[in-house]
Amino acid sequence: MNRWVLHMDMDAFFAAAEQLTRPTLAGRAVLVGGVGPRGVVAGASYESRVHGARSAMPMSRARRLVPGAVILPPRFVVYRELSDQAFALVRELGGAIEQIALDEAFLEPEALAGAPPAEVERLAEELRAKIKKGTGMTVSVGAGSGKQLAKIASTMAKPDGVRVVPPGTERELLAPLPVRKLWGVGPVSEATLHRVGVDTIGKLAALSTAEVTALLGTAIGTELHGLAQGVDRRPVAERGEAKQVSAETTFDADLSDVESVRKAVAEMAAHAHRRLLASGRAARTVTVKIRGADFATRSRSETSVTASTNLATLAATARRLTDGALPDSGVRLIGVSLSGLTDAVQEPLFEDEPPAPEKPDETPEPATDEPPEPPEPPGHGWRAGDDVRHPVHGHGWVQGSGHGRVTVRFETRTTGPGQARTLAADDPDLTAADPLASLG
Repeated sequence: MNRWVLHMDMDAFFAAAEQLTRPTLAGRAVLVGGVGPRGVVAGASYESRVHGARSAMPMSRARRLVPGAVILPPRFVVYRELSDQAFALVRELGGAIEQIALDEAFLEPEALAGAPPAEVERLAEELRAKIKKGTGMTVSVGAGSGKQLAKIASTMAKPDGVRVVPPGTERELLAPLPVRKLWGVGPVSEATLHRVGVDTIGKLAALSTAEVTALLGTAIGTELHGLAQGVDRRPVAERGEAKQVSAETTFDADLSDVESVRKAVAEMAAHAHRRLLASGRAARTVTVKIRGADFATRSRSETSVTASTNLATLAATARRLTDGALPDSGVRLIGVSLSGLTDAVQEPLFEDEPPAPEKPDETPEPATDEPPEPPEPPGHGWRAGDDVRHPVHGHGWVQGSGHGRVTVRFETRTTGPGQARTLAADDPDLTAADPLASLG
């Protein structure tokens, strides 16, 4: 009996959520993240991606690539609500569901056991239509005999499409793809395989199991060889919330200078940060793990009073911890983990503020599932992207401000493109609003 696993992924989720709730932005290049020299792209619309912008890129570079892009701060409370709405519809399918991010999940519907490919495609299209109607968000769906194939197929289906891999065609689909596309192939494994001329999944599949395990080790080699041949028996199972997100790498040659170590730590912090954003949560604890050439492992941790999603803050903490854990010998392995996870709250994300002090002068508000009342910027200093409300014009968002004036686009998900109005920045009728009102 054919096994069918589906992978669903909401397209360009953060940016698409902004385009949905701010209809004037539909079809325009949108970058979600911070605007300063240390800002990072959290999400990029497809209109931005065609110019080379992507998630985790420095915002300064993305702005050069897409000079006309609209740049907005993240609104995680909105993204989580849209995610909850979508997955409530997904769960109506029944069967196993493994949600791995706010916008992404594996599914194994019971109704598809043994079904022909045409039936799988029909159900996938129905699911996409249901999510589009219920939330306004577009979804791409891939389907295959296992999680690996479903994930690759959904990527091929983007944006806003379906790709089904029929039984017996798995190896044909996988063969020309770069070996890095396989789960479990990181920079070190990729370099090892490239040294022996294995640069595609097809070439890896053509090796014997003994050859692969000799290169990569028994456990990893056996699994990767099976995946390369289209064999993936991993179950789809509900996940408990992860207690941490992390990234680590082992180097082919030991790092012997401090700058190389710091650069590697920054890269690992960025990888862990991307996983943090995908989970929709914030972290209080940063841990750095360093293994020296002598194979001795040193770990250092630091916990803040408040949870953060600010990459600059988290990376600075990791760098500081690294400086206190460097071995006398070279560095063989570096890992960065983020823990003490809590639901991300509406806060100044990705801003160009210095890292928070270890003992802040003010007691922060606790993280909560309920969206906090957004504070009005000091002195009516409205910022682009702020949610606002006016008793006559309704809900809107700030497009720009300066010289005592503020331009607001009054619109929500249900209004269609709204009218822009320029008001006095200190207009008493203009107040900060709950971002969730943009879904109305």
